[in-house]
Amino acid sequence: MTFPDDEKMKGCRPKIFRAKDKKATKKIDRPSSSNVKSGPSSSRAQSSSSFKTLSEVRSIRLSHFLARSPSATKTEPFRVFVSTWNVGGNTPTAELNLDDFIPADDHSDIFVLGFQEIVPLNAGNVLVMEDNEPAARWLALINRTLNRPVDGDADIFQHKPSLSLDSTSSRSSSNLDASFSNRSSSAIFQMSSLKSIRKPYMPTQRKLLKLCNCSVEMTRKSYKDACFGCPQAYINETDSSEEDEVDDRPNNAYGYVVDGVTSTVSASRDQLKYNLVSCKRMVGIFVTVWAKKELVPHIGHVRTSCVGRGVMGYLGNKGCISVSMTLHQTSFCFICSHLASGEKEGDELRRNLDVLEILRVTQFPRICRRAGQRIPEKIIDHERVIWLGDLNYRISLSYEDTKELLTENNWDALFQKDQLNIERNSGRVFKGWSEEKIYFAPTYKYTFNSDSYAGETETSKKKRRTPAWCDRILWHGDGIAQLSYFRGESKFSDHRPVCGSFNVEVDLLDGKSKKRASNTNIRIGAEELLPTSKNKVNKGAGIKIT
Repeated sequence: MTFPDDEKMKGCRPKIFRAKDKKATKKIDRPSSSNVKSGPSSSRAQSSSSFKTLSEVRSIRLSHFLARSPSATKTEPFRVFVSTWNVGGNTPTAELNLDDFIPADDHSDIFVLGFQEIVPLNAGNVLVMEDNEPAARWLALINRTLNRPVDGDADIFQHKPSLSLDSTSSRSSSNLDASFSNRSSSAIFQMSSLKSIRKPYMPTQRKLLKLCNCSVEMTRKSYKDACFGCPQAYINETDSSEEDEVDDRPNNAYGYVVDGVTSTVSASRDQLKYNLVSCKRMVGIFVTVWAKKELVPHIGHVRTSCVGRGVMGYLGNKGCISVSMTLHQTSFCFICSHLASGEKEGDELRRNLDVLEILRVTQFPRICRRAGQRIPEKIIDHERVIWLGDLNYRISLSYEDTKELLTENNWDALFQKDQLNIERNSGRVFKGWSEEKIYFAPTYKYTFNSDSYAGETETSKKKRRTPAWCDRILWHGDGIAQLSYFRGESKFSDHRPVCGSFNVEVDLLDGKSKKRASNTNIRIGAEELLPTSKNKVNKGAGIKIT
């Protein structure tokens, strides 16, 4: 029996399989006069020696060997909903309705929700203190929106509303806002770890999301046994990682959970329709990925990577957060970015450079191999890629000309002057990427809490901004079909949210492979590997190694 990566596997496999390294082969022969010495002492010594060698194998899963064999796959469509919103540094209240960001009638399998400027981009937020209160508020509101009771499931949350930040969607707006206001002035809350804040929305076995999701379809408890090469595959599921040791401290030490709520939240967490799969923040950029509960066991290799492109070319007021994951046998990458601002001539080249640097620098942690294929470490290596965010590309027209075309709803003429459209067509940026045709008005810049563009109310030309499609969604790869591309109409920010829904093809193991995997996912004791004869006579048998 051979293994693909012998050098890497040398320390992982039992000694019985190391004969290849010594250029020797092992054979088990039946007793014969030519190769077996008679005598109880020699046969007993050889038998006990072989048993000692075999006993070093505590237990082996048959799926170890079958995982590397090619498996037939089938393709099924899944629905992915993507939204991006620059919220202009505004902190939400509990009364904020997210229906313009997450439509109530959308029941996609995966939601990718990205924000820009969840905090004001001042020196304090960029250089000094990490204020996680806005991120906590957005998580609570998203959870309430995604996990709202539906017909037939109206009583899905039966526990009483609590004042804790991490209670579920049954909480009333007044209670939610009271929780926020009680803690908004607390420095302890502001310095709370995002890991501790996101914990109530994640699946109970959230650590498994980061583990190997190999080619053999099996239960999540078997992932750590599926691949010798995965450095995280040997984490004991009952052990707490460093992350969880932090999270499991008394919650009131972080100043956001009321005593006695933790058990209630844990109980209700298993009843949520959508679970938080990944959540990451870099200054004002904030991205969350949610998936239906039944899909979570099929998601693995979740990793994140941050690239700062702000002050001095590396601070986090501008840049991106990328999320990599696998769903069944298909790799995904979601990039939430906030690129260089400015509408002066030549500013689009700085945005181009941001994109190129993000593609070049982004590197996901190295992880195990599956079916002979390395899990992607670069953005462009993923099979399905979606880029969302405030890309800040403007319209290369004067304010007056832009306003005239706006009044005519002449989107085609405006789009011909869109900087991102021009730069893509020239091949200077996003070469090979796709974007659905735009049939909505520019999303920037609006007067706060108004339907009027800022240029209509500003008297100073320096402060006036030409309307533009700053907020965009692009995609790369085969097996992606965009179903919709639209904007929301919330007046919460000077940007309007932009949304898109996609059908994505995902490779799954076919029914036969699944059945085979489940049947072969069994443990074999060392004694079962010992040679046996039909007559069950082993005393006179010998094992010859040539």
